[in-house]
Amino acid sequence: MDQKDTNVKVPLISKIAYGMGDVGCNFSWMFVGNFLMIFYTDVFGISMGAVAGLMLFSRFWDAINDPVIGGLSDKTHTKWGRYRPWLLIAAPLTAIVLILTFWAHPDWPSTAKIIYMAITYCILVLGYTCVNIPYGTLCGAMTQNIEERAKINTFRSVSAMIAIGIINIVTVPLIAVLGNGNDKRGYLLIAVLYGCIFAACHIFCFAKTKEVVDVPEKEKIPLKVQLGAVIKNRPYMIAVAGQFLFGVTLYGRNADALYYFTYVEGNKALFSTYSMFIILPSIIGAACFPFVFRLTNNKGQSASIFALLTGISMFSMYFFTVGESPVPFYAFSCLAQFFFSGFNTAIYAIVPDCVEYGEWKTGLRNDGFQYAFISLGNKIGMAIGTSVLAGILGVFGYAANQQQNAAVLSVIKHSFTTVPGILWIVTAVVLYFYRLNKKTYNKIVQEIQVRKGGSNHV
Repeated sequence: MDQKDTNVKVPLISKIAYGMGDVGCNFSWMFVGNFLMIFYTDVFGISMGAVAGLMLFSRFWDAINDPVIGGLSDKTHTKWGRYRPWLLIAAPLTAIVLILTFWAHPDWPSTAKIIYMAITYCILVLGYTCVNIPYGTLCGAMTQNIEERAKINTFRSVSAMIAIGIINIVTVPLIAVLGNGNDKRGYLLIAVLYGCIFAACHIFCFAKTKEVVDVPEKEKIPLKVQLGAVIKNRPYMIAVAGQFLFGVTLYGRNADALYYFTYVEGNKALFSTYSMFIILPSIIGAACFPFVFRLTNNKGQSASIFALLTGISMFSMYFFTVGESPVPFYAFSCLAQFFFSGFNTAIYAIVPDCVEYGEWKTGLRNDGFQYAFISLGNKIGMAIGTSVLAGILGVFGYAANQQQNAAVLSVIKHSFTTVPGILWIVTAVVLYFYRLNKKTYNKIVQEIQVRKGGSNHV
């Protein structure tokens, strides 16, 4: 049987629709990453220690459900494909759980609050996994053309940066407006709004994308064999390490950001101002990835360059504050966001290419399973970044809605500047060793097609 053409050009509407999927993801997960921790401590009235414990516990839950969902998505068979149906079904259900997660009960007993927090957060994590893993895997199923994949991920990253910018600019003012001075009500109504956006974006993504790359039919493969194949995939292991460091750095800093402007700068409204300054550099930086990729012909080393420059820019922010040196503070903030956005595009563009490398190296293709471990690496990083931050703040005496002591203020400031700066430089070093360049990738895809008896050329 002839192989169908998988080296396809993806229609513009499909690229836009795929980008809208990440808009939806960010109206859920970036909202959670940036605002949930301070919601728990300052609105719900839950202790830092309990929040830190939840973040660590939830990653054990992720370790179970991420590979399971990845494997199930690989085995899904419908007329719409393997991955798209998950967006249609799981996104609306997850939106409901998002709303419940931001439904505060500050008058409840401490134990009841912690139980409610743990249950809703763990279900939210599962729901997000059911959406995000199939969504991330979908890119590799839309085409095997390496340049088209780079363009798809550019649309994804640009869309994500726009969404993140909007979320960061409008959320704090909207909480005040919708809550009319009641943060509990404000957060709940924001969750309703963002949940609707989350669901609508993924339904649009489902409707306007198409899967053309088939996962080969095969007998049930033991987990041990799949893990062995993953370990032999060197580019993939480097990508997992990069995603882990990415998660530690990004989510730890994002969780710290509102604390930084509230307590170090003394005005949480500055968070929206800061977000307005960095939104344009975010969009431009994300769009610059294809140009850097053309220069390097290596997505991993492109990501390494972006990570290094992000780290230098963030570290430099330590020496300035909005109150005393607003121009250099915002200048380095814009640079950091510009380079971070380029990195964000590059790191996700790597993943589908690693799937092809793994199939060529081991004969096993399991897109969803591999993307699950990418997601798990990122989430474990998120857990460590946020739980360590919460734990250290608790140890040094953080007190919600009060003037913080000098040690707490120092932790908050370093967590926003020097610590992520150093971690970005470490990330750059790791990704420098990624060796799957464009020429090698095209040769690999040709060999895979020959093995299958196809005649396509990339």
